[in-house]
Amino acid sequence: MGLLNRYAETLSELGSFVLPAPLKDMRVGLFNTTLANELALPEHLLQPQTMLDWLHSPVTPLTQQAFAQKYGGHQFGQWNPELGDGRGLLLAEVIDSNAQPHDLHLKGAGPTPYSRHADGRAVLRSTLREYIGAEALHYLGIPSSRSLCLFTSEDTVYRERPETGAMMIRTAPSHIRFGHFEYYFYASQKDKLQRLLDFTIEHHFAECKAATNPYAALLGAVVTRTARLVALWQTHGFVHGVMNTDNMSIHGITFDYGPFAFLDNYEPGAVFNHSDHQGRYAFNQQPGIALWNLNALAHAFSGHCSVDEIKAALSTFEPTFISQYQHLMLSRMGIETNEKEQSLAVMQSWLQILETNNLDYTYCFRQLALADINKAQCPFHDIFVSQENRFKQVTLVDQEKTDAWWESYRKLRLAREEETELLSLNPAVIPRTHLLQQAIELAEKGDFSLSESLLEATSTPYDARWDTHPFSKPPSSSTHTSLSCSS
Repeated sequence: MGLLNRYAETLSELGSFVLPAPLKDMRVGLFNTTLANELALPEHLLQPQTMLDWLHSPVTPLTQQAFAQKYGGHQFGQWNPELGDGRGLLLAEVIDSNAQPHDLHLKGAGPTPYSRHADGRAVLRSTLREYIGAEALHYLGIPSSRSLCLFTSEDTVYRERPETGAMMIRTAPSHIRFGHFEYYFYASQKDKLQRLLDFTIEHHFAECKAATNPYAALLGAVVTRTARLVALWQTHGFVHGVMNTDNMSIHGITFDYGPFAFLDNYEPGAVFNHSDHQGRYAFNQQPGIALWNLNALAHAFSGHCSVDEIKAALSTFEPTFISQYQHLMLSRMGIETNEKEQSLAVMQSWLQILETNNLDYTYCFRQLALADINKAQCPFHDIFVSQENRFKQVTLVDQEKTDAWWESYRKLRLAREEETELLSLNPAVIPRTHLLQQAIELAEKGDFSLSESLLEATSTPYDARWDTHPFSKPPSSSTHTSLSCSS
């Protein structure tokens, strides 16, 4: 099957047709051959140069119906109707070999009617972070948009400083956001909201069509998917950074990467977005914000669902999130037993040890997976000491408490009838902020070798070969890097 344009053709009044505006001397920086094959792209699009060439012509299947979507969103809790694809364009849609749809979306495409006087551009810094970050989450088993192709250029784009202009083509089941429904609801454009709802059910949530109320079923499905997604974020120490409703996908996938980061040292209140002065999008606030966003979305369903139906859908978030989070965490530790209360207590004690001693989240979970459970002596003293020296802390790790915790943990592990393979649940490699920054600095000089190495590592994050690789090591400082929304 070739390229489709179902959203642009069916809902043409919900946006604007806009031609991409190529950058100066664009060239391919990265191309995801694996994803291209998975998508069952037309053969000529398996060559990244073809994609690049097509973006420069107004009459190709990638450009002739390129479409900027209109939406709004709650940004840091405040409603903003003046949003939309200000630098992105929906190029086309492909149907893969499993009959699943995937948007091809160009980021950094140039000005659109929704750019709000901005340049419509993206910079290499943020584009590369999204490219690697999205692929890393996918291979960790966290639903995400995917990265197909990155283009760099000789153009200069001005943000906090002059930067290299870039574009990327990403994929997702669709680019429909919470903010789409909110916008047409608050604008009192009932007919457009109706058409958007029906399109979403028809093409993306067909399982809801048989429900007594398909719209209530749709809302319930979005709630469930979102709860499961955030449980995965919390399990892996992922911080999205800017959970505005226009950055939330109805598909329950990680979407619109901005100032994202993975935790280094375990700090539940960690904030990475330098614009988030109140800590609204801190790591430990993400579940509550997700529910807040779902409540905001639910207003758009008020003309199609009863109050009781909306309450019923929203009420499933908390139990779904808690159940999923506890299952994932206990599985990572190998202590999902019938003694759930005891298992949860051991899990909480482990997190307290990490937090109290400023220990690296991912590294310590990996070391837990590598530990010999048959040894009575706690294997973490050396790790804790080395972590302590790394951060030059004065307080010594309380060995008595860690020894007691290890004994409780061992008992739970050894009581299980079947031992869990923990190495396949605890990654050795994540796209740490300092590694991404190193890759950016090289890429800005035209060298994508480190980017490619990071992509190789994060696409096989559980492989034992990374345990002795520098990518698996925590950074030399525990200080959180403040990241920018701007790109």
